Amino acid sequence: MPELPEVETIARDLRGLVVGSRIAGSRSNWPKTLRSHEPAAFGAGVLGRDIVGVGRRGKQLLVMLGPVLEAAPGSPSGGAASAGPGPGPGPTEPAVLTVHLKMTGQLFVVPADTPQDRHVHLVLELEGGRELRFRDMRKFGRIGLYRRDPATGGPPAGEADGVLARGAEPLSDEFTLELFAGMLAARRGRLKTLLMNQDFLAGVGNIYADEALWQARVHPLREARSLHPDEMRRLHGALLDVLSER
Repeated sequence: MPELPEVETIARDLRGLVVGSRIAGSRSNWPKTLRSHEPAAFGAGVLGRDIVGVGRRGKQLLVMLGPVLEAAPGSPSGGAASAGPGPGPGPTEPAVLTVHLKMTGQLFVVPADTPQDRHVHLVLELEGGRELRFRDMRKFGRIGLYRRDPATGGPPAGEADGVLARGAEPLSDEFTLELFAGMLAARRGRLKTLLMNQDFLAGVGNIYADEALWQARVHPLREARSLHPDEMRRLHGALLDVLSER
């Protein structure tokens, strides 16, 4: 499963391909791919929106959408495209797609006439004759449509509970040694398990937890709050190193 560095790379590559594009339609052949809406409501919710940014939260992509600037055929005239388990963005509200690739999810931007195989389960049709395709052989990936908080780029607090990681972002400026030391001191449990907890640290999985612990020379079964200051410093530095080098 892609971890933080791989998802960050995908976000950077996708940003250059789709930002500025307008969504002219969508189609889906596997409704479970959509975690927030039924396919028809999802299609109405994205129709006519411009892709204004691509980011990341933990292991998930954030595809940021603007409001509907022009009335598009089939777009809702007011309120939210809300069929499904939660509220969705109204036409005048900024929106965001959360994209969890899971084990086999892939994103491709291709000409619309490119042959489509049976593992493509969601397509965003872009104006200008291109398509953004979500291919997922194992069908574990999930995409949601939510209102967007302009301050964070993600859904507002409480709108997508349980969808995105809530832990600290290890590549953010806020993830200082002092913050990390305080986080460790307040927690029980074994270090490796804690590092992979997405509500503790966003985006770190099995591979990078192992690499960071090995580089820091700290045993993965150590209890988190047992670390000495020098061990905390080494682990903090190792996390930054292994997550930044990809």
